[in-house]
Amino acid sequence: MQNIILVTGAGKGIGRAIALAFAQAGRHNPDFDPLLILSSRTPADLESISLECRAEGAVTDTVAADIASMTDVKRLSDNVLKRYGTIDCLVNNAGVGRFKPLAEMTEDDYNHTMDTNLKGTFFLTQALFPAMERKRSGHIFFITSVAAEKAFKHSSLYCMSKFGQKGLVETMRLYARECNVRITEVLPGAVHTPMWGEVSENFQSLMMTPEDIAAPVVQAYLQPSRTTVEQIVLRPTGGDLQDS
Repeated sequence: MQNIILVTGAGKGIGRAIALAFAQAGRHNPDFDPLLILSSRTPADLESISLECRAEGAVTDTVAADIASMTDVKRLSDNVLKRYGTIDCLVNNAGVGRFKPLAEMTEDDYNHTMDTNLKGTFFLTQALFPAMERKRSGHIFFITSVAAEKAFKHSSLYCMSKFGQKGLVETMRLYARECNVRITEVLPGAVHTPMWGEVSENFQSLMMTPEDIAAPVVQAYLQPSRTTVEQIVLRPTGGDLQDS
């Protein structure tokens, strides 16, 4: 039986690595048959990762969507539920960040960050959770950040959004435990992704890779249904990289 898995922000970085790791797990595990619904804002990125996943033997479906848009959230959730009728796993990975001193943050920075990290994540989860609730099974991952628990000076809006996501995670646990749905929060430290922009080779050498995050996510999903990995915290071995 196919496992219907939606990964948001699948075009780049951690989301891309998670999608490919699920596809590779399907090739190596005869009991795991992933159908990957891949979503991001950029169609070209989606086509690229879809080809990679299909090369690993996974079935894929792509939906270009910006979860900051409520129209896109509805279109994405409708695509999942009307086409497949259910969902087994939602990976809430799509996220954005703008990093600069507090005094330089603008209303546009605020809306850009909160519309994706909070509003989009909330309403996509709200739309898809009832399908898991009805069948009394499913798994929701929230890719938050160590910034959901620790403040960084030049990350005021990003930290604010991630602290907010953590509140949603904890609330969802209260609902999910009543219907056998698993909730996993993933808190990565510094990962070399496009969000960081240009970084020096020396700085990059201190960071984790997206693949470092993807492997534990897939391992958590493949745990027996009786077992929930509630939280995965991953940091560079040298500790958090400061932003000031």
